[in-house]
Amino acid sequence: MASVLVFLPVSTFPRIRKDWLRKQSSSSFITADYRPPIWVKILPALENIFYGANLSNILSAHKSTTLDVLAWLCYGITHFGAPFVCTLALFVFGPPGTAPLFARTFGFMNLVGVFIQFLFPCSPPWYENLYGLAPANYSMPGSPAGLAAIDKLFGVDMYTSSFTASPVVFGAFPSLHAGSATTEALFMSHVFPKMRPIWIAYTLWIWWATMYLSHHYAVDLVGGSLLAGGCFYVAKAKFLPRLQSGKMFRWDYDYVEVGENKDEYAYGLGELDDNFRYYMYDSEDWSMGSSSSYSSGNRSPSSLRSPIEPDHESWEGETLASSLPDSPSKR
Repeated sequence: MASVLVFLPVSTFPRIRKDWLRKQSSSSFITADYRPPIWVKILPALENIFYGANLSNILSAHKSTTLDVLAWLCYGITHFGAPFVCTLALFVFGPPGTAPLFARTFGFMNLVGVFIQFLFPCSPPWYENLYGLAPANYSMPGSPAGLAAIDKLFGVDMYTSSFTASPVVFGAFPSLHAGSATTEALFMSHVFPKMRPIWIAYTLWIWWATMYLSHHYAVDLVGGSLLAGGCFYVAKAKFLPRLQSGKMFRWDYDYVEVGENKDEYAYGLGELDDNFRYYMYDSEDWSMGSSSSYSSGNRSPSSLRSPIEPDHESWEGETLASSLPDSPSKR
């Protein structure tokens, strides 16, 4: 039963994921008259503006079998297995509800990314390598780019035919490989904060692999990661279950709190506010009819000086009650 429950969160992908797949597969049947123009020059231009060079061409300039396999393991294998591994880890070690929320956020991020790719089709680096900056059209086939070396290495056709017949040839921006890796890294960092460097390294591995294989520009990766970050922080603010100290497994939780803690302030100001309230509103040790000193530190009423006395005499413990006139002789 537990093994079935583990993969139930993945079953929340279908409605979103199937819509995503249907839109991808049906896009090839939409005539060019109803599809937006393909942007060929904008991504290379942005690449040069932001980074001063085409990072994809730089990284892919020096090829080797070792680098080909390293990029393929990340881009073609780990990318597809990581969502299931993350779901399992979040289900077992995260608060109840974390894994289903990860699945919904992951699916929604991919769905939004595909809509952007349809509305803003852009050519990937391999197109520039093959055709330069010549205008593109929807009848052009796709390309496996750097993954063709994997087919040649293993003597099989895993990527050449599939990428050539891809229904979304010009879906470079945003990179859903980068978006998926960022979503996984953010959720895993939430549940396993001490392992955050590992998740960051995995995301950077994906970034490198996509550029080395000539499938994405650096701006595509930034766009995909920003999209994933936006989806995650919306989910975190409203729906993400909060961790509780001393709880390691989901079964240790007696109750679940979701969303961000509204009692806390950004940049660690919550602790400053607590101290302020402690010193200013401690009703037990600082009352109108008491001359006792503060319970914290050496601050006491006798050490305070009146701001209206010209000679700056000390208060000397006199209270408001003792200063009230009670006889004509004191007037």
